[in-house]
Amino acid sequence: MSIPLDYETLRVIWWLLLGLLLIGFAIMDGFDLGTAALLPVVARTDTERRVAINAIGPVWDGNQVWLILGGGAIFAAWPIVYATAFSGFYIAMFLVLVALILRPVGFEFRNKLPNAAWRSFWDWALVVGGAVPSVVFGVAVGNLLQGVPFRVDADLRILYEGSGLFELLNPFGLLCGLVSLAMLASHGAAYLALRTSGAVAERARRVASALPFVTVVLFVLAGLWIAFGIDGYRIVDGAAAGGPSNPLLKTVALRRGQWLVNYGERPWLAVAPVLGIAGAMALVAAGRSRKPAIGFIASSLSVFGIVATAGVSMFPFLLPSTLQPGASLTVWDASSSQLTLFVMLLATLIFLPVVLAYTGWVYRVLRGRITPAQIEANAHKLY
Repeated sequence: MSIPLDYETLRVIWWLLLGLLLIGFAIMDGFDLGTAALLPVVARTDTERRVAINAIGPVWDGNQVWLILGGGAIFAAWPIVYATAFSGFYIAMFLVLVALILRPVGFEFRNKLPNAAWRSFWDWALVVGGAVPSVVFGVAVGNLLQGVPFRVDADLRILYEGSGLFELLNPFGLLCGLVSLAMLASHGAAYLALRTSGAVAERARRVASALPFVTVVLFVLAGLWIAFGIDGYRIVDGAAAGGPSNPLLKTVALRRGQWLVNYGERPWLAVAPVLGIAGAMALVAAGRSRKPAIGFIASSLSVFGIVATAGVSMFPFLLPSTLQPGASLTVWDASSSQLTLFVMLLATLIFLPVVLAYTGWVYRVLRGRITPAQIEANAHKLY
């Protein structure tokens, strides 16, 4: 079968697609997670909590499709990365899974009984279901930037030799977790300011006017740590962009501040961190000027920039190894076959527009603000 795109091009396309899917998850499901994490801050009465919950209740499960698409893309396009990541981050992913399960259970159960203690329990379950994944996703990125303890033997078997969850909870990993939590909580506040009214919207606006400063400070601190405190990875020999998927064919060197080299070689990549900071500051301005639609767009751009910064900083590395740097998994040597990538690309070009069109239609149907009056008038129909 003649394939019209060469192997290198297909690998780069799938790296871009994977990045867009993960960014799509951070933007779309990110405001769900952020809203849930902010529940005790923006809502003080049962009606106010129901206003916040009903702002995300009808859309959270559709938004989570982006996580499924991202995981599927890693599994199909980068199977070695998928296998290694699930070995290394198994306990962390299990923790995320448990937290994510609390969301649908909390949505469905909290309104089954009018008992205050019952509803408070499930409200806190929703908070955990929003805050824990937000932190863990950031912790995972922080550990990717530092490298993961695995090696590859002569038979290309992946051998993970880490010690588990607490190894992941290192200082830099936790800092990245806080960046993620602050970023998604800001995003959730921007969404609530846009989709709710009354006291919930006002408190969310105040959060969106202040919390992005925390995001920026933590993001800049993480950048300085990467520049002066973390060894980055660089391929010095042996990796062919269109070569076989064998991570043992290259030589890799470590150097302090190496993750910033891509910005020097391709200055236009600096748009990612700049967008992360500028979007957050635009959210602050929009919150103070009471322009929630602009604020949500600004917040989305900030999330895009912050997540993209991690990806472009590490390119072409996907999963660096601390035990065997030369066996680190990269865009050039950890992908599926050329035919697989091409067939998957055709399927993506067909079905991704369908997903986007359906998502757009759903949000158009569900447009408008959630008000306390609607909640009280539909006490037995809404969450």
